[in-house]
Amino acid sequence: MPTTPNLIPLRYYLQLEALAVFAIAVTTYASCQFNWWLFGGLFFTPDLFMLGYLFGKRAGALTYNLAHTYFIPLLFVGAGTWLRAHALFTIGLIWCAHIGFDRMLGFGLKNDAGFKDTHLNRLA
Repeated sequence: MPTTPNLIPLRYYLQLEALAVFAIAVTTYASCQFNWWLFGGLFFTPDLFMLGYLFGKRAGALTYNLAHTYFIPLLFVGAGTWLRAHALFTIGLIWCAHIGFDRMLGFGLKNDAGFKDTHLNRLA
């Protein structure tokens, strides 16, 4: 049975989802009245994990993906909420905002083939 093509490429659904994560993280950050200088200073910190590529494509993909999945930052948000630890909560929100921003722009998780091969698309 032939399949029908998607009218909207699937990556756009993931990018829309990422926009929602970014918007929720930034809105929550704003409503908590946290320091915007801290937000700006830490926003691109997860990109430092690209340095793993200095040790090869496999190590680079592993370290980049570790810093660009929601699991660890959501642990920070959850632990920060449960423990009333504002630093953990703040870092988790900024981290989630970063991942949402990256994915919204089309930067996905990396595979071993190279930095430009992602789960969303092939970067130009």
